[in-house]
Amino acid sequence: MTAAPVDAADYLRFVASLVLVLGLVLAGVWALRKFGVGGMVSRAAGRRRLAVVEAVAVDGRRRLVLVRRDDREHLLLVGGVTDVVVECGIRPQAPDPVEEGRP
Repeated sequence: MTAAPVDAADYLRFVASLVLVLGLVLAGVWALRKFGVGGMVSRAAGRRRLAVVEAVAVDGRRRLVLVRRDDREHLLLVGGVTDVVVECGIRPQAPDPVEEGRP
């Protein structure tokens, strides 16, 4: 059994196909990030209920994350072997007028 000789046109077709497939994969990833599953979930009047207020690195792996849900905040320690709820049900503080005036 002998294989057919491979010429430059076959290589060019292979490279073009590879570029096309990689382009389609990247376009799909971009579309999922832009329009993802979150875009399919309706929210009341566009108001978001969940937000990351602040995140601080504790060490190379772990972070303290302050998450706001509705009118409550929750302090989470994430990135270790297990994630831990440090404190929950925190009432958000009123903004400090001195802090708001800073550039």
